[in-house]
Amino acid sequence: MFYQKLLRPILFLFSAETIHKILFFFFRLLPSTGYFFRLVHRPVYFNQRVEAFGLKFKHPVGIAGGLDKNARAIRFLRNMGFAFVEIGTVTPLPQGGNPKPRLFRLTRSSALINRMGFNNEGLDVIAKRLRNRPKDLIIGGNIGKNTTTPNEKAVEDFAVCFEGLYPYVDYFVVNVSCPNIKDLSKLQNKDDLSRILNRLLAIRLNQGIVKPVLLKISPDLSEIQLDEVIEVVRETRIDGLVATNTSIRRFNLDYRDDYIASLGQGGLSGSPLREVSTEIIRYLHQRLGRDFPIIGSGGLMNEDDANEKLDAGATLVQLYTGFIYEGPGLLSRILKSLAKKS
Repeated sequence: MFYQKLLRPILFLFSAETIHKILFFFFRLLPSTGYFFRLVHRPVYFNQRVEAFGLKFKHPVGIAGGLDKNARAIRFLRNMGFAFVEIGTVTPLPQGGNPKPRLFRLTRSSALINRMGFNNEGLDVIAKRLRNRPKDLIIGGNIGKNTTTPNEKAVEDFAVCFEGLYPYVDYFVVNVSCPNIKDLSKLQNKDDLSRILNRLLAIRLNQGIVKPVLLKISPDLSEIQLDEVIEVVRETRIDGLVATNTSIRRFNLDYRDDYIASLGQGGLSGSPLREVSTEIIRYLHQRLGRDFPIIGSGGLMNEDDANEKLDAGATLVQLYTGFIYEGPGLLSRILKSLAKKS
């Protein structure tokens, strides 16, 4: 309760993006402070090991793509006790993202709206930083295209990032579902998805080690579109899915419509997405089978949400907005809840 009652009110005095920058500078400068949070909250690890897409995780809880875009805080997050961290989205060239303000808290609804726009330091900088990565942490590389790259050439951006990060990450997530890059979501059609994924899988054949390739999908897909994703999964034989990204829709929000409209476009995350994300996980799990790995993400704000997603068919779960609202103690509460079930 220390975080929710004392620390969070102070942090939330600053704009969302400002405090994010301050904290991640601190996390990179003093990564050992992560051990302090682990000592205070004492996450439980026994009987929690999970194997998915050929990797062995010490427990099923990690950090979603978008929180540590530039791989600056991986040691801090490892020291806190997370089993895996997904960095990025990484693009071939550095880019500043969309104009500010572009990140908004909706505290009454435990939600965020962001239109960051794949702001990151670019492949070369991030790959160099990952050369000295901790070896006892599983790291995923979330990859995308630069905003200026037209969709018809997007496959080249994905290929460049894939080859550039291949020596440094343990698995890949192909991000064509972020709502904050113009026309990116159009790449979720069956033909474009197949073209991108098959190109990456062809590149993988020439690598010494086979690393898993996953696809991150939108919570706004219709049942027909989900069925097309399932067809692509079966045809390409990729290794897993991440369900889900943020939503362009506005629902389950305790705010006036005119206020929400004034914030503009962007992806909605947090508590409002809990149910829709879980239902997509359940739908995919029922059709792809219990052995097909799904990483559950979206609306995971407490231990009950984590259990719900795992019961629906997720193999692993990721935190983002829940970590911002609930703080370091959320990891411990989830793991203690899972330990009671085992």
